[in-house]
Amino acid sequence: MDRDHLSHSPAPTRTALARVGAALCWLIAALACAWIAWCTAIGPLMRADAGLAAFRWTNGVAFVAMFVVCFGIVWLLVRSAHRAADSDTRTTASLGGAADSTAHLSDSAHRTSAPAAHLAGRTIALPPRAARFFAAAGRLTVRATRNWRRIWLVLAIGWLWIPTTLLVAYGADILSQTREFAWAWNQWTGLEQPYIGFFSFVPMDIYPTAHYMWSTDPTYLTDQHNIVLTVIYGASAALSRYLTGSNDAGFVVLAALQWLFAGFCCASAANRFFNLPWIPRTASAPHTHPDYAHPERLRTATPIDFAHPERGPRIHTLTAHTPAPAGPLARALVMLLFLCCPLVTFSTISLTKSPLFAFAFTWWFGLMYELYMTHRNAPARPQRTRPVTIAALVVSCVVMLVSAKYAWYILMIQVVLSLLADRRRWRLYLLTLLLPTVLVHGAIAMLIGSGAIIGGDPIESRGAQLQMIARVAQRNPGAIPESAARKLAPIFNIDQMAQAYRSEDADPVKSSGIQSKKVSYRWRSVTAEDMKQFNAAWLEIVRADPQTAFDALFAKSYGYFDVFDPPYVPMSYYVDNDYVQQSNTWIKHYNHDWRGGVAHVVRQWSRIPVLGWVTHGNFYVTLTLLIGAAELALRRWRALSWHMPLLLLMGVMITAPANNFERHMLPIAFVFGFLCITFARDNRGGSWVHGPARGTAHDSPRT
Repeated sequence: MDRDHLSHSPAPTRTALARVGAALCWLIAALACAWIAWCTAIGPLMRADAGLAAFRWTNGVAFVAMFVVCFGIVWLLVRSAHRAADSDTRTTASLGGAADSTAHLSDSAHRTSAPAAHLAGRTIALPPRAARFFAAAGRLTVRATRNWRRIWLVLAIGWLWIPTTLLVAYGADILSQTREFAWAWNQWTGLEQPYIGFFSFVPMDIYPTAHYMWSTDPTYLTDQHNIVLTVIYGASAALSRYLTGSNDAGFVVLAALQWLFAGFCCASAANRFFNLPWIPRTASAPHTHPDYAHPERLRTATPIDFAHPERGPRIHTLTAHTPAPAGPLARALVMLLFLCCPLVTFSTISLTKSPLFAFAFTWWFGLMYELYMTHRNAPARPQRTRPVTIAALVVSCVVMLVSAKYAWYILMIQVVLSLLADRRRWRLYLLTLLLPTVLVHGAIAMLIGSGAIIGGDPIESRGAQLQMIARVAQRNPGAIPESAARKLAPIFNIDQMAQAYRSEDADPVKSSGIQSKKVSYRWRSVTAEDMKQFNAAWLEIVRADPQTAFDALFAKSYGYFDVFDPPYVPMSYYVDNDYVQQSNTWIKHYNHDWRGGVAHVVRQWSRIPVLGWVTHGNFYVTLTLLIGAAELALRRWRALSWHMPLLLLMGVMITAPANNFERHMLPIAFVFGFLCITFARDNRGGSWVHGPARGTAHDSPRT
């Protein structure tokens, strides 16, 4: 007895390590809250272009207040998880555990079917008429979202006004891509065109792409906006010009195809989070699923029919921890976000790389959720993944890779994390994540290496460094050391750099734009050897004037985490700008005033305090970071390994050329509702189909 007792008791060393680990997790969570609080506190200073030197006690108060709010949210999320875990443990341990589990599933899927409202674990009585209304609305919501086809149909009906009245939305990027393809086509057909020259100006000079990167043999295609998209967009526009005499018809067709793809991606992801389609629906074949051999099986009568919720009772065979489908309220809120939020609606027809990546990411996020939910701890039998999921993972990865160049970083890191969290399915991750990444990225690298296309200029990823140098050059030029100035001289015109500096956008500093731009970046004459001196020069300047340099860093990144900061470039910009409203053939005449009116209404909505936050990407970024902090405090390691791409996307935002650029926040905004469903479902112990997993609220030690 004593020996058994001692063998099962935690060792003092292990207990101490657990406490240290818990403390470190809470420390990192607190640092995430502190970062949000810091960005909020310095927001007024950055919007006034005052810098950190103007930091006053009022900013300190704002920091403390925001930290308390953020940390309070994390604490409440963790507390709710522990309460749900304790409640579920007591329920499943009781003699009536089977019935209580069934009632819990029934309540989750049909919460409005009883004449009461459930809020924060409390039951609020409703008048009979209101109860009947909410019950009917709940049944209708579940019925309308019970599979991906119905969800897609709901989205198509709700979004129908977008392609029919707005046709298409775009900015400068697609025009540059079509121009690249047109010049390449002219080259292929034998037309003589200028190439490298100090006074010539060709499409590659618009971004610009340094001439040292150009191939010796003339080529006009670049990987600046991903070569695959450039070819698709450019070829569509060329065909449109051949058939109709302008790019307009091609752009409209591309927007319509993206609209359809967006609906499918959102519907596929929503179906996985709402309905858990990999869970067996009925007990008509109770021995066909490998999970039915487990002794903890509960065979219970329940009024839920997962496939047809409106039908009568059926017999279901479920584990104590089998997760329930999402309730009507969760479904309604997520669908409302998709149908009404301008971030989503305008993105469906916006022909820039970020919306396409965001919708593909949403699809991929849902597929990864299926893998997360079907992870198996038991060593008895390897986990089987549905063939449709395997095929969809490959396709979604390919679409992400051809739409955003940083996708390959995210996927490579996710491969490593997935292998660590789910080693049994290592072949699956290598096939569906690693192989597409290697093939697509490797093929593009081979094209660049062979000289067939020009690679993207690495100056694009140095936005933070450029802003730091340019701000010092503008605000305190005397602080730049002579050695740093000599190293920068072949790369940048420091005087022009100072004149071009804008705190919210690095594009002017790197000379992006038309021919009349300021030549800050010496892209025509800089060499690869010159670029090797850039980092050393940057470090010298930061050491010489760290305050001004960090002013620049915060000024270009704080808005992504400050919910009070209005977007620098909202998604409504792509609906109502000069490219769409003036610089085309006939699109500008189609509902010209209506287009401007829609954008105006959205802009007015976004300016409303608090209510307008739901239209801003940084609102979802901030809340996502707080949910991640709560998962860290709960030590849900597998959930964190699957959610790590969201944190990586935040890193992309910080390194992006512009501050609070909404199209960079689209992936996080699109999946935010699903993230909330996941967190709530994990709280109830439904982390895995095959039983509770380590890292959930059930098995993480409480501290």
